[in-house]
Amino acid sequence: MTDQVGSTPVFSQTIPDFWWEQFLSGEVLYSDESFTVAINPALDEDRRVMVLETSDGRVMAVVTPALVDKIGLSQQQFLTESIFRQKLNEAGVTLHGADYLFYFSKAEKNVLLQENLEGDLRRLTVQDEAVFSAFASSASEKDLDDAYVELDHWAVFGSFEQNRLVSAASMYPWKDAYIADLGVLTLTSFRGRGHARKVVRSISKYAYGQGYEPQYRCQLDNHTSTALAKAAGFTLFGKWEVISPDSAN
Repeated sequence: MTDQVGSTPVFSQTIPDFWWEQFLSGEVLYSDESFTVAINPALDEDRRVMVLETSDGRVMAVVTPALVDKIGLSQQQFLTESIFRQKLNEAGVTLHGADYLFYFSKAEKNVLLQENLEGDLRRLTVQDEAVFSAFASSASEKDLDDAYVELDHWAVFGSFEQNRLVSAASMYPWKDAYIADLGVLTLTSFRGRGHARKVVRSISKYAYGQGYEPQYRCQLDNHTSTALAKAAGFTLFGKWEVISPDSAN
């Protein structure tokens, strides 16, 4: 199966294969040209409802059998995305705010792999604990929480200015797949100088060397992060929603 963003495969097959397995491996309850709902009993508790809208506008939803019964879906009924969301709301099931999902296209991947990144960039290790701690202490709690950049993640890269760590990105393998989810944080006074773009591309190049596809996620209202994703060469794949931790059901 090719991806659904455009008429030709734009992304590595790893990307659509991963998402189609999440959304289409169970029993398909309803499907038309714009909306598909499937039932998957293997979903984790914190993923018992998921919705994915690909960048071409197609929407897929997947739910557990228990939630199918709870929200009153049936095999025969006509469904649209709005009807599905209405049924979730009526059953007291709320979704967390959507994330954008960005990946490198095949063309951008090739550009990245041939690129020699300039600047004071390097991989960080446990030997950089003091350097990283000083960096983290200079950031706000909100920025630290939003970025989720940690020195003990699978891979961590930093960008330096005058021997000071001013931007860092970290990655960890995601959901037992060959996808590495990344976060990035640049100290406020050093933003706008290209550090974040360079460190994101640097860690992404490393991930490819380890056999992983870099994944960039951010909330829809995080316009600065969205702009960084595009500046770093990523292409929008879609929007992803899961059940809210605060959902009553």
